[in-house]
Amino acid sequence: MEEEQSKNKISGEEKQLHGTPTRPKGGLITMPFIFANEICEKLAVVGFHANMISYLTTQLHLPLTKAANTLTNFAGTSSLTPLIGAFVADSFAGRFWTITFASIIYQLGMTLLTVSAIVPTLRPPPCHGEEVCVVADTAQLSILYIALLLGALGSGGIRPCVVAFGADQFDESDPNQTTKTWNYFNWYYFCMGAAVLLAVTVLVWIQDNVGWGLGLGIPTVAMFLSVIAFVCGFQLYRHLDPAGSPFTRLIQVGVAAFRKRKLKMISDPSLLYSNDEIDGPISLGGKLTHTKHMSFLDKAAIVTDQDNMKPGQVPNHWRLSTVHRIEELKSVIRMGPIGASGILLITAYAQQGTFSLQQAKTMNRHLSKSFQIPAGSMSVFTTVAMLSTIVFYDRVFVKVARKFTGLERGITYLHRMGIGFIISIIATLVAGFIEIKRKQVAVEHGLLDKPHTIVPISFLWLVPQYGLHGVAEAFMSIGHLEFFYDQAPESMRSTATALFWMAISIGNYTSTLLVTLVHKYSAKPDGSNWLPDNNLNRGRLEYFYWLITLLQAVNFVYYLWCAKIYTYKPVQVHHSKEESSSPVKEELQLSNKSLVDG
Repeated sequence: MEEEQSKNKISGEEKQLHGTPTRPKGGLITMPFIFANEICEKLAVVGFHANMISYLTTQLHLPLTKAANTLTNFAGTSSLTPLIGAFVADSFAGRFWTITFASIIYQLGMTLLTVSAIVPTLRPPPCHGEEVCVVADTAQLSILYIALLLGALGSGGIRPCVVAFGADQFDESDPNQTTKTWNYFNWYYFCMGAAVLLAVTVLVWIQDNVGWGLGLGIPTVAMFLSVIAFVCGFQLYRHLDPAGSPFTRLIQVGVAAFRKRKLKMISDPSLLYSNDEIDGPISLGGKLTHTKHMSFLDKAAIVTDQDNMKPGQVPNHWRLSTVHRIEELKSVIRMGPIGASGILLITAYAQQGTFSLQQAKTMNRHLSKSFQIPAGSMSVFTTVAMLSTIVFYDRVFVKVARKFTGLERGITYLHRMGIGFIISIIATLVAGFIEIKRKQVAVEHGLLDKPHTIVPISFLWLVPQYGLHGVAEAFMSIGHLEFFYDQAPESMRSTATALFWMAISIGNYTSTLLVTLVHKYSAKPDGSNWLPDNNLNRGRLEYFYWLITLLQAVNFVYYLWCAKIYTYKPVQVHHSKEESSSPVKEELQLSNKSLVDG
């Protein structure tokens, strides 16, 4: 009965028509439509962000630290708004319509941004040589900020829902389905990487050599076409109905537990309130079973005389919650510490689009006498490294690791994240030594006080730090995303993906805070600074990189402790008569044991 109810909740379910079953909704056939939307969104974001430090400093004439903080604040806001989009999708709108309307909002922001790049009056007058430049006025910056805000709001609806909507197309409870969600996450990141690669090569070259109007106009048109393509796939998608506000359910559990805080906890968990009919819409893939941790929340499921419960009666959830709903809250709480551990990796990664890019602008970027790599295209090395690592991981690493661990996915996402942390630490450590080398060459050629003169050192010295960040992202970011999606309650997967983007948001804001504090407190009376506004050659950027390295090392120790004590969510599959774990859960139990023992 539960299984039938679950299938009925899927609007794309297999239906009988004159005795002939129609094709099940979802599956691989939907991927081109979904990935097209995400690729164009990423093309627009990266096509803007990859070279925007140059636009802000050379077109709007903002100081370096202000421009860097503007970018990280925008990236942070764009990664925070997914919480709003996830709430809308999970509560009432559904993922499809949230993605559609958010894409339209994003389209408006990109159009405004393109117009601001084309119309000369929306930018300050150009300056040449060493003359003092006129900084963009309030009105000109307002146009920029409005366009950025619309883009951030649009991203808020697209980012959390595209990932979850794509994963929804695969029903892992179907034994005939060979495609697994962990394969999907690799494909998702690969498509994102391909879009990034196109943006940091073709679009950045157009922006530097043709003009910003065309450079921003191309992703604007691409975004328009992606919305049409996404909507055209409507009949093919597997649509899951929204199950109501997940935040309301979590708050109800907290309120009910608080009201019954003085009750004595019962010794037999089977006596706690459970109702499969009520929880059916929010547990299509399986019901969460009781765990012993955070037992104070279990009091919300103790039935008392004041609850006035009668057979068939729906309880007042502000007074009485089911075990499944309590375990939803426990799952979210348990995810917090590990989710937060990814923040500093994003802080480290954010420097590639600001200070690392400024390093590249001072270096020899010629591949030949006539061709020079744009500084904004340096992240191509990060993207290529990430794409290569994903292919290697999916085609080689998983198969080899599977022989040793017995896990279908090779290693668990907690192990995958740990490897990414280590590589990220190495990346920022190496970056500091490369900056020392760059300044040594500047000293040898008497260029310390000539910030606009190219230092005769090849840009290839920066490739190791960019490449290492790409490898770290392939391990850490995809593992991080898998963790949020898999360990979140089933009805909160858009929200869980939003938590992934929220960690990215906080990482960018942390970068802004760190840059601001370092710039303020490293300033000396003689005008020297670790992060100078106008002359990077006189700065101490290597100290800043090593500060991030130290913070990441401390964070890694914290992550190991969180991973060691982490408890995976327990799931009772509907089609099983006995309480059991899903195949993924069994893998996780084994991996958790190996992590603790090892």
